Amino acid sequence: MVAGRETQAEQEVTDDMSSGSAEAVCAHIDAVDPDLKPAANGCVECLASGGHWVHLRLCLNCGHVGCCDSSPGHHATKHAHATSHPLIRSYEPGEDWWYCYTDDVVFEVDDDPFAGLHH
Repeated sequence: MVAGRETQAEQEVTDDMSSGSAEAVCAHIDAVDPDLKPAANGCVECLASGGHWVHLRLCLNCGHVGCCDSSPGHHATKHAHATSHPLIRSYEPGEDWWYCYTDDVVFEVDDDPFAGLHH
C-alpha cells in the first residue's frame, strides 16, 4: 500500500465485492472479536492531536477507530501495520464492507455482527 492513497481495494469498494463466504476470501475472519466496542466516536489519534479525518475505519481485532488513507494521518493503516491486526470495517453510515490488509481483499459478511455500527 502506498501511504497517502486509498488502496485499490478501498477505491473500488462498491464495484469489487467478493462473492462467496467471508472465510473463503479472508483467512483472518476468526480473529474478529464479535463483542468489541469502538474505542472512540472518531479517529483516536486525530482526536488526541486535533487532526481531522475523511472517513473512519474500525479495527475488528481490538476496536481501534482510525482514519482512512485519504485522511492526512492514515491512522487505520498505521494501526494495522503496528499491531498486525489484519481486519477493519468501514465505520461510516451506510457502509458494511470489511477489508483485510493481509489478504488485500474487500468483502461483506452475512450476519455481520457490526451491521449498522457507525460513528
